[in-house]
Amino acid sequence: MSSILINNATIVNEGITFRSDLLIINECISAIGTHEEMKIPEGTRVIDATGLLLIPGIIDDHVHFRDPGLTHKGDIYTESKAAVAGGVTSFMDMPNTNPQTVSIRTLNEKYVSGSEKSFTNYSFYIGATNTNLDEVMKADPAEVCGIKLFMGSSTGNMLVDNETALKELFARAQMPVTAHCEDEPTIKKNSEIYRLRYGEDVPVKMHPLIRNREACLRSSSHAVNLAKEYNTRLHILHLSTADELKLFSNRMPLNKKRITAEVCIHHLWFEDSSYDTLGTLIKWNPAIKTRFDRDALINGVNNDLIDIVATDHSPHTLEEKRNTYFKAPSGGPLIQHSLVAMLELVNRKVFTLGKVVEMMCHNPAILFNISERGFIREGFKADLCLINPASPWMVSKENILYKCGWSPFEGTTFSSKVVQTIVNGTVVYDNGIINEDYRGQRLKFDR
Repeated sequence: MSSILINNATIVNEGITFRSDLLIINECISAIGTHEEMKIPEGTRVIDATGLLLIPGIIDDHVHFRDPGLTHKGDIYTESKAAVAGGVTSFMDMPNTNPQTVSIRTLNEKYVSGSEKSFTNYSFYIGATNTNLDEVMKADPAEVCGIKLFMGSSTGNMLVDNETALKELFARAQMPVTAHCEDEPTIKKNSEIYRLRYGEDVPVKMHPLIRNREACLRSSSHAVNLAKEYNTRLHILHLSTADELKLFSNRMPLNKKRITAEVCIHHLWFEDSSYDTLGTLIKWNPAIKTRFDRDALINGVNNDLIDIVATDHSPHTLEEKRNTYFKAPSGGPLIQHSLVAMLELVNRKVFTLGKVVEMMCHNPAILFNISERGFIREGFKADLCLINPASPWMVSKENILYKCGWSPFEGTTFSSKVVQTIVNGTVVYDNGIINEDYRGQRLKFDR
């Protein structure tokens, strides 16, 4: 039996901030309260959390760890190491790898890889194509996080553009359909306009005009209409425009919603003037758009029109990113810095600490029906993060853990620091030290 006592922590959980002790026995939270009232096993490790925040571990529902087949950019081992250093205890990885995760065989191979390499808990999406619906339907909803649907092409080109295939997927899906929504004809038309004007040297600041708000709204609206027609459980990923917010409702609790939305860190932090200094390093799909859009998305988080904050962590090498506009791939690394970036926005009074925990810990667990995670509750898995809220540090190449070796936050000073990350009752990250012997668990879903 292993046990840990966390003493005198400031716990932020379920909308309440309070001072307490917390006892972990084996993999689970055993007791919350004062340690004098607890039955503490002999030999228990004691962690003094005076002055520290204790929150549930971050659950990131949207990552691209590039494993298998694209591992020169990142892999499950390197990117989960970066994740645990950032307070992330669970991730859900996308299927646009090589080979693509579009069959039960390739899905099971990724689960084996996760069990061998991941420092955190893990799940993997099965990807939809125009022709693999029968294979998608074989996935067990209790064992697989969801179905990934590309309604706009991006890295890996898994575009589903056959209307019959789309309708059948929405009609038959037995787990969440998570959708990348950008209208492909609109993007192709805009791309040709700007290619004729600039050739291959299109300025990257034109990215939000090529992959524009019309492309996003048209595709998101189509997905929402299909979900309403077939009563599909739909989750739209990485919103980037103010326009799309009108598609969502905050009139019911999250566990009753059939249509939900995610926003990513980069769409809450950057805006189109950032292209002048960061160029293709912040080229994402969908594109980072205007300050007006960024502020609307922030309001969408605060008003519960948006349900989850995630990363779309998608590393590429600097050599790849330093290409001309059409050749530079979209995406970038974020998972090591997602929590501290959100805490910086708390310091700026953009969000409350409770809202960050709700959007990054509680809501992913509710939305995906994750079993016994996402909350600090007795009997739940001890996935936890201890944070020093007053420990400034600067992102530099020396402390970046991504395999690609760079970050759009390089040179940024954050006020808060992740001190320890506990996964299933084991301290996996401890003040810069990674427990190399630990591996996370496969997420389970109450469906």
